[in-house]
Amino acid sequence: MDSFSAGSSRSVRVPDDGAGRMLQKLRGKSEFTIALTLKQEKLNSGVILSIHHGEQRLLELESSGQKSEVRLHFQTKGQQTYTEIFPYMLADDQWHKVSVAISASHVALYVDCNRIYERVVAVPLMEIPEDTSFWVGQRNSAHGLFKGVMQDLQILVMPQGFITQCPDLNRTCPTCNDFHGLVQKIMELQDILAKTSSKLSLAEEKMKGLDSCYCERTCHVKGVTYREEQTWTDGCKNCTCSNGTVRCEKILCPLLECPDGTAPGYVSGTCCKECQSMCLFSEQTLVEGHSCAVHHPSGLCQLFECRDKSINVNPTFLSGVKGHDFCAEDNICTENSACVNLDAGASCSCKNGFRPLREDSAYCEVRRTCVWDGSHRSVGGEWFILALGLSGKHTVCYLPTGRQTALELRDRARQQEENKADRKHIMPPTA
Repeated sequence: MDSFSAGSSRSVRVPDDGAGRMLQKLRGKSEFTIALTLKQEKLNSGVILSIHHGEQRLLELESSGQKSEVRLHFQTKGQQTYTEIFPYMLADDQWHKVSVAISASHVALYVDCNRIYERVVAVPLMEIPEDTSFWVGQRNSAHGLFKGVMQDLQILVMPQGFITQCPDLNRTCPTCNDFHGLVQKIMELQDILAKTSSKLSLAEEKMKGLDSCYCERTCHVKGVTYREEQTWTDGCKNCTCSNGTVRCEKILCPLLECPDGTAPGYVSGTCCKECQSMCLFSEQTLVEGHSCAVHHPSGLCQLFECRDKSINVNPTFLSGVKGHDFCAEDNICTENSACVNLDAGASCSCKNGFRPLREDSAYCEVRRTCVWDGSHRSVGGEWFILALGLSGKHTVCYLPTGRQTALELRDRARQQEENKADRKHIMPPTA
């Protein structure tokens, strides 16, 4: 309880620590309540509390006994000071419970737990600087001196804070600030709904076009994506993307008729031979760029190369007969082929499960053979049917076509064996 006497000199300013904590709670808020119990001397006009920065009143509540008014001052947008006046006499030397509840643009005055006034005002702007002053019972050390007694002065930063002083006034209706918040949320939801509806309409328009849209299937090979019916060359095979499946056929190289002074030879990066300039070496024909290693009488190995239609000895090459890494110097073997070092050069050999696509085995493909397991299985990406011979020991591989079933193919194989019963073995067809 604080008693403020007439004619006394005083400076009731809230300490910086307490003021800082209170102002931090109040800063930026638009819903709070000022509550206290007071007994003000008759005809006294004084400030109950004042929060100001310099000469600018940010929030102030005063009671005028001269004019029988309760005045509320606060700051609004544009740093304008707004004053709301409530005609009411508090300076009557009687005890009163007083609450001023602010909720956004709504302010209410309660005296002795009765709602005296409820008004719509400008929205307070609680932008409170750090060095703001907080005074009780006076505006400053010389003005607005309150005379009387005050107790339980509080600033409650909460909805319906007056209920702490008058519990019987408890109600479930939302405050004005709650209502403003709901209106803002509804506006945000309406904006989201409008944007969503626009996107949905656009999506529906696109969906209508999907009825006539052809969803293309693609093929993925070695990290490259090919579109439907797109063709490419993979080593010694021409491949096509067909309905999402890769279909490849072996390249059929044409017979070459090379002019005099040239001979067919493989070119790096191509499958078929091309006519190239040639050299004659020990009754051998070497095409441009090819080489031949021969044993030197000294026991070492020399490399002869065909360059510009003449045989040249490679001056940098002179090694032992065995152990030289020819594959490291010129390896033309592709991914399904392995390079093998020989005594006088390198050679390509198809890896296990693959067969050559050309005579030097630089390009290889999956060996398409079928293995008996009692039914049928996939080999090289294609299905093969196994048919037993009459003796029960021989099998024939067939690639199904059209709508033929395994049973039809088996019957056809049996019929073929009956027509060729004199044959001792049936060999699988070459691919």
